[in-house]
Amino acid sequence: MTSYRSRFVFPLTVIVFVVLASLGALLGPLFKEFYFDRMSDRIEKEAGIVAFNVAQTGIDNEEELQDLIEIFSEELDLRITLLSVDQQVIAESADDQAENRDYSGRPEIRQAVEEGEGKEIRMSNTVNEELLYYVTTLEEDGTVTGYLRLGLQLGELNRVYRSIWVIMLISFSVAFLIIFLLTSKLTNQMIAPIEEATRVAKQLAQGNFKARTYEGEENETGNLNRSLNVLAQNLGQVTRTYQMQQEHLETLIENMGSGLLLINSKGDITLVNRSCRELFKEDTDEWLHKLYYKAIKHKKIIKLVQEIFLTEKGKKRHLELPIGIEIRHFDVYAAPIIGSNDKLRGIVLVFHDITDLKKLEQARKDFVANVSHELKTPVTSLKGFTETLLAGAMESPEHREKFLTIIAKESDRLEVLISDLLELSKIEGSHFQLDWQRVNLYTLAEEVKLMLQDKADKKKIALTVKAAGNPEVDGDPGRIKQIMINLVNNALSYTPEAGEVTIRLKEQAETVVLEVEDTGIGISKKELPRLFERFYRVDRARSRNSGGTGLGLAIVKHLAEAHKAKLDVTSEVNKGTTFKLAFYKERQEDKKEK
Repeated sequence: MTSYRSRFVFPLTVIVFVVLASLGALLGPLFKEFYFDRMSDRIEKEAGIVAFNVAQTGIDNEEELQDLIEIFSEELDLRITLLSVDQQVIAESADDQAENRDYSGRPEIRQAVEEGEGKEIRMSNTVNEELLYYVTTLEEDGTVTGYLRLGLQLGELNRVYRSIWVIMLISFSVAFLIIFLLTSKLTNQMIAPIEEATRVAKQLAQGNFKARTYEGEENETGNLNRSLNVLAQNLGQVTRTYQMQQEHLETLIENMGSGLLLINSKGDITLVNRSCRELFKEDTDEWLHKLYYKAIKHKKIIKLVQEIFLTEKGKKRHLELPIGIEIRHFDVYAAPIIGSNDKLRGIVLVFHDITDLKKLEQARKDFVANVSHELKTPVTSLKGFTETLLAGAMESPEHREKFLTIIAKESDRLEVLISDLLELSKIEGSHFQLDWQRVNLYTLAEEVKLMLQDKADKKKIALTVKAAGNPEVDGDPGRIKQIMINLVNNALSYTPEAGEVTIRLKEQAETVVLEVEDTGIGISKKELPRLFERFYRVDRARSRNSGGTGLGLAIVKHLAEAHKAKLDVTSEVNKGTTFKLAFYKERQEDKKEK
């Protein structure tokens, strides 16, 4: 791309060149015509002088006239021919044989005969050169006595004309060079500040607000550059202020603790903060620039967004959404974004996770109900059989042994329930800490298998341990063993006779996966989210008969969270259930400290 300087200097140079060339083309012919007129005037005056002398000598004195003509021809550098009235040569300066020639047909002679004088420019065969011929009449007492013809060579005119062109060419070339140099200097003074301002303007457009230009003198370009520097300084300050506000806003949005979702008027998701990823347990960055109903999987959120689009009014809703394997509770504030022209520009949704509050509230309600329900049966049994014994049944050895056995069994069940409640309370306490050690999960799995082998043998269940890779992790061996016992014990309790329970260990890049798989009764999809709640049982009658308290999986969940392990469960009714825990090989808190 040509520079502004080139686009300015080149046309100006062409214009100057065209003007000088046109001036030369005009002056050349004018000079030639002017010189020709001067030569014509000269030859007319010289013709008058020669004619006067011829008249003094006499037209009949041919010898004297020939000498006179030769003298004038040499002095005036002219070709002179003297003709009689009948156009015969009387004297000739250029050729001794001229008197034998006929001049009556020459154009200048005919014109002189008709008009009194004649003029013609043509090539002379005698001197072999172009001549300017001038003919005048000789008169005596008003009677024409002859004709005087003078011939001036035009070679001098051509030489003068060439000299004029050479002088004009040199003069115009020098003038063109001077004009070009002056123009270049003036152009540099005028355009250099403009080019500098253009350079700085481009840098400002690219975001370099530190760029500055030389201000120069107190003129228009200097004022332009000073204004440009002030603009750059102001833009820098505005940009820094904007960036600071943008950083503050981004920090606020990303760390506000609540999920923030922004949808434009076309339905595309334009903003998702970090909290949404944590709330929805998925990579919400993939939602960006997608239609909300294609990105969001929860129909309740989609329905809420559609209501805002239709009504253009703010809404507050309490939504229960299945996130992973649990139901989470959200207070959702949705509001339309209305522009200055009262048109809908988009929708903003704020998600407040109140799951913990709901759980706490529900736990308070359920605790009394569940504990009362769970304690009612053993307490009722203890009271009933005790009263029966006191009423006289103790006198019968058979009834005494039977009732005391039931009392002992119910006491054990009551003890296990109280023990699990205390254990869960301890795990949830703020002072709970793990005894971190290097643990071999395969060794713990073998110990758990040995502990529960009798229970498996009674139901003819095949209990096996399988390991792949090195199953060593950082963790609390006692608590991990407790997790395994609860999971395997549940699997044995809900697996029919002749079934299979498998403890599987797999080493991965950063984790070791523990799987407890059974071929039991399975769990329906609608029950999976509540599986880890306290006292929740899939099959209440069978779980109570199996001796379960309904707290085992709640303990497993809290211990998994304490180890930063990822807990997941998959199940299919009447086909079996698989619990999966991914333990990190290295302690996560240690990584953060590093």
